[in-house]
Amino acid sequence: MFVRKLVRCTAVLAAALAGTGAAAFPDKPIQYIIPFAPGGESDITARMQAQVFAAKYKQQMIVLNRPGAGGGLVWGQLNTMPADGYTVAGVNLPHIVLQPLEGNVQYKTDDIVPVYFFQYTADAIVVPEASPFKTFQDLVKAAKDSPEKITLAGSGTFSANHMATERLNKLLGIKTTYVPFKGTGDLSASVAGGHVSGAMSYLPFAIQQKGKMRPLVTATEKRHPAFPDVPTFRELGFNWVDGAYRGIAVPKPTPAAIQKQLSDIMFALNQDPAMRTQLTDGGYDVIDVTLDKIPAFLAAKRRAYIEDAKSAGLLK
Repeated sequence: MFVRKLVRCTAVLAAALAGTGAAAFPDKPIQYIIPFAPGGESDITARMQAQVFAAKYKQQMIVLNRPGAGGGLVWGQLNTMPADGYTVAGVNLPHIVLQPLEGNVQYKTDDIVPVYFFQYTADAIVVPEASPFKTFQDLVKAAKDSPEKITLAGSGTFSANHMATERLNKLLGIKTTYVPFKGTGDLSASVAGGHVSGAMSYLPFAIQQKGKMRPLVTATEKRHPAFPDVPTFRELGFNWVDGAYRGIAVPKPTPAAIQKQLSDIMFALNQDPAMRTQLTDGGYDVIDVTLDKIPAFLAAKRRAYIEDAKSAGLLK
């Protein structure tokens, strides 16, 4: 009798983990950890998603900011967190590919388990409104005249901003100095106050800071309506359309069924018309890389990032 009951209980548990209990998930708040300071692109998007989540699922998505090591602090701790689907973390590319290769973080790329990527932000060089650099060519000339004197703030090391600065130096044959901050939100005051020459940031940052700062060039396919007079790198003769990708990841032991549920939930949030419009108007490119597409997506990005890092001299 005992054995029969044990078998029956085991079967019920297995069925729940396989997805039979999908309707009950989520039945409590989800902690959404952003590994950067408040005010950056990851944080802004997460708070939009939390609002849609609350309306759709009648539960809270609690956004927590834990900056450190350009995201590496949280990613190094992720696999020690509860693996029940109620703890997720924001994850960025190329960060999770390049940081472990640098060797100063406590995780490897294969330790991170993304379940969904939802947006992309294009690189943009931004300067204070009062900057003497009125055009991209002005900044390049100054960098050539005074090597390493031009300072560009960015979010983290071995990040999209860091890689973009190295690419700029290589493509233009110049030497600028990259100044890392904990996140996009942290670098705003330094750029606005003229403590650095400008920022290698993203298009959304330029839009948020419009009136205080202005972009000189963007790595978009075409000019954004918010800045019709700002050229793209391609217009200037450089094959540069790039930036950062953002998604969510879970602790590695999280059951496959729960990973799928979370991917489906994030996909549903990303289809909200109002949020998509808000993101697009804000300079974000909305994408939908679901769990089934993650392996091929990551493999392709990984190859490209490592090649870029080697080309920039960051890796041997």
